[in-house]
Amino acid sequence: MSTGPGDESGQEPPVVPTTLPATSPFGITVPVQVIPDRELGIGHHGAHSADEPLPPGVTIDTDTGATVMWAPPEPKPPATPATLLRVAAIWGGLALLLVLAMAAGIGALNRDLYSASGFVQQYMNALSRSDAEAALSFPGVQPQATELAAAGLPTKLPRTLLRDSVMRAPQDATVTGVDKGEDGVQQVTVEYTLNGTKAESVFEVERTGTNFGVFDEWRFASSPLAVLSVTVLHDAEFTVNGLTLDTRAHHAPDAEPTFSNSASYLAFSPSNYELSKETRLLAAAPVAVPVTASGVTEATVDVQPTEEFVHDVQADLNGWLDETCTTQAVLMPTSCPFGVSIDDRVTSAPVWTITEYPVVTLTATDSNFEMPQTPGVAHVQVEVQSLFDGDVSTLDQDEPFSMGLTVTLSPSGQPQIVLH
Repeated sequence: MSTGPGDESGQEPPVVPTTLPATSPFGITVPVQVIPDRELGIGHHGAHSADEPLPPGVTIDTDTGATVMWAPPEPKPPATPATLLRVAAIWGGLALLLVLAMAAGIGALNRDLYSASGFVQQYMNALSRSDAEAALSFPGVQPQATELAAAGLPTKLPRTLLRDSVMRAPQDATVTGVDKGEDGVQQVTVEYTLNGTKAESVFEVERTGTNFGVFDEWRFASSPLAVLSVTVLHDAEFTVNGLTLDTRAHHAPDAEPTFSNSASYLAFSPSNYELSKETRLLAAAPVAVPVTASGVTEATVDVQPTEEFVHDVQADLNGWLDETCTTQAVLMPTSCPFGVSIDDRVTSAPVWTITEYPVVTLTATDSNFEMPQTPGVAHVQVEVQSLFDGDVSTLDQDEPFSMGLTVTLSPSGQPQIVLH
């Protein structure tokens, strides 16, 4: 009977060392030699006392449970000066490339985006988007009071046209040239399409400094905004790009009313403005006004009576002749343009009718719409008795006449007719 591990003689067989992979605390897997428990002085193979600490350099493989010894890897040899020089050269080259790339990028941005041409191109892009707020935010856009005064204009002009809904901006804008002046002011030429027509504008810009010390900053040396001076003939109101304005809104409160009126407004340039008027009584044919330069652009809206206006005046005139003149049973109706003189005795009440009414035509003058002297025909019937022989007869004849009138519109829009 065997009394323990070993052969029949009671002696334990010799242990052959084995080699297993083990992982060091540094995370490096190295082959290590397995030391039997017997050589380590442990009672039997694989059994360890919980209270006995393991000898230095000894650990237990967690996969096999075997007791193993590990050894740290050999340290790497120190870097040679040549190696350090190569590393330094590589990092230096990378740093140089980074600096050169940054310099090239800044140069490209200053040449394109942060240049005089780039500044103007961004302004044109804002106009093309109909973005009034963005366009007005560019430095130098707002005109100086001295610029307006030099043009003979009020120093405070209405900004009514400086809104998105009124803008009819250019498209396909491209900078075609930059002329550098000796005084530091650069003239930038831009070509674009405005209302289907090719046009160009020149902007004056100047450099004001740098942003973050690297990017150039610019401003308009002279304001690109224009002044649209509108004269409305024979009225005060007009429509510009769908917006109805009254030129009298900016007159002095005590200003005398006038038949024709005018007003000036700040306007974007370049831009296209269509001026017109369309009401039942008054109308003006649309007028396209391209604004392609700063300064004053003048426009005229010629307001004329509509057919409805003429029809209304004709109806009023006919009604006045019928109701005021033909109803008077007298030979000479009071305040009327016709009458008849008879030397014989009138024996009946005269009866008047209008056989041909004056045809109304209205022409604008400096103060009103006028119908010149226009012919008409009245007809009279009346019984008369001859003073010579006493015979009674009927006078039945036409009486030609002529008359004119002037028309103005009341504040409520009603025609006011004055006969003459």
